[in-house]
Amino acid sequence: MRVDDFDFELPQDLIALRPASPRDAARMLVVRPGGLDDRVVRDLPALLAPGDVLVFNDTRVIPAQLFGRKGEAKIGVTLHKREGPYEWRAFVRNAKRLKAGDRVDFGAGLAGVVSDKAADGSILWRFECEGPLEAALHAAGTMPLPPYIAGKRPADARDAEDYQTMFAAREGAVAAPTAALHFTPELIAALDARGVRRETLTLHVGAGTFLPVKVDDTRDHRMHAEWGEVSAEAAARLNAARAAGGRIIAVGTTSLRLLESAAREDGEIVPFRGDTDIFITPGYRFRAVQGLMTNFHLPRSTLFMLVSALMGLETMRGAYAHAIAGGYRFYSYGDSSLLLP
Repeated sequence: MRVDDFDFELPQDLIALRPASPRDAARMLVVRPGGLDDRVVRDLPALLAPGDVLVFNDTRVIPAQLFGRKGEAKIGVTLHKREGPYEWRAFVRNAKRLKAGDRVDFGAGLAGVVSDKAADGSILWRFECEGPLEAALHAAGTMPLPPYIAGKRPADARDAEDYQTMFAAREGAVAAPTAALHFTPELIAALDARGVRRETLTLHVGAGTFLPVKVDDTRDHRMHAEWGEVSAEAAARLNAARAAGGRIIAVGTTSLRLLESAAREDGEIVPFRGDTDIFITPGYRFRAVQGLMTNFHLPRSTLFMLVSALMGLETMRGAYAHAIAGGYRFYSYGDSSLLLP
């Protein structure tokens, strides 16, 4: 398909710079074959049935934004994907100033040596520090806000909490699984009372999620790989829930992509541990999920392509036009949608 098919005009004032407070007060557009329904996130229990399962991503965002110097040159680094205990692939501003073997000082006792430069412009870094790299990153790094927020305001102390979900447990993400930012302990208690179950998996979201699609045809786009894990226990519980008639509802495109990566042709979910670069566009046959809760995505993005694959492109064009006309807030800190094909 043409990438232009997934374009739309979004007023800049609809880009949310802070999350709703409380989080479950965000608006939620329910999209079903029968039409659209304007709700709020705290209505979610009434929209699901006992036995349905919400699947969350328990990844935790790390301070993945680094700023350093090589001589007089300022080097900005956004970590993307871990390749070893002290190795990360990253996207770099001023990458042309760097060659293999160059060393950059990031302060707080952290330095990085350029191992190689890939064709996509990313750089593989070998970091040097005393002790675990995780501690050094927390000392030297900052929260990597999405570019559409970072371009409007700097990250601050509030983001350290706002940009983590209540499920965040396993460090390694460069971006938050933002659909789950809407959940609160009160909402979880209401879902429990309704008989809605929940599972967690892990997909360490990479910075590639924000990269623009630069090709004209979706067949020519290549996704960046991200590491994920579905445990044997979680897979067994999900399969049992589905066999009993429950729907598997992914909370976020990251959960959906990992579930689909772990699913066989017949829909059975199997244990998974490794990289996935699954790219879902219209025409894809979904195997694992029966619904998706997700925020509103960028024009021409792989995520808008994914939701169009789930619900149909014309349906999602209509839903987004409704959301824009109704003043819904977009992107990571924005409002939500519940997609039930």
